[in-house]
Amino acid sequence: MTQISRPSRHLSRRGLLMGGAALATLAACGNPVGNFNAERLDSRVDATRDYLRQNHPELDTLFQDAQGILYMPLVTEAGFLVGGSFGQGALRINDATVDYYSATRVSAGLQIGAQQYAHVLFFMTPQALADFRAGEGWAASADIRYATPNQGGSAGIQTTTMFSPVIAVVFGQAGLIAGASLAGVRYQRIIP
Repeated sequence: MTQISRPSRHLSRRGLLMGGAALATLAACGNPVGNFNAERLDSRVDATRDYLRQNHPELDTLFQDAQGILYMPLVTEAGFLVGGSFGQGALRINDATVDYYSATRVSAGLQIGAQQYAHVLFFMTPQALADFRAGEGWAASADIRYATPNQGGSAGIQTTTMFSPVIAVVFGQAGLIAGASLAGVRYQRIIP
């Protein structure tokens, strides 16, 4: 009898342990899991808003027309076979914070490494904003449209995007990220 199943179980356990270690790393990074600080978070949200307004004036129409904007100033993602991401942010209406949210995602598959990025969700219709706020846990879906870089690295906001109920802008240290996806990210209200 061969022991093929034993090494594969061992690898699976190792993968789970390494994935657990990756998720634990998220807790030690810039967004402390379970360590909520509204003042620090509002400061990061202000910096995120100011960065986008100063560096991407092509987003001005989104800022003006949005019914509400969810800012996630720092999301940390890490993985080794099993991965995950975590971040905290604030929902603002008329540039005033009305609620705080966490964003989490768990993934499995061939992956290794870590990265940090930020994203902003522009809720363009009253219904999209109401649906987001009413849910106990809102999951990003394929309905989100992305404002992404095109020629010259500016955000490409097309006419079809402008009529979408939710528009996402994902960016990192190097600027807006093309091909980014928030599929599977789950947002939940933080009760301070």
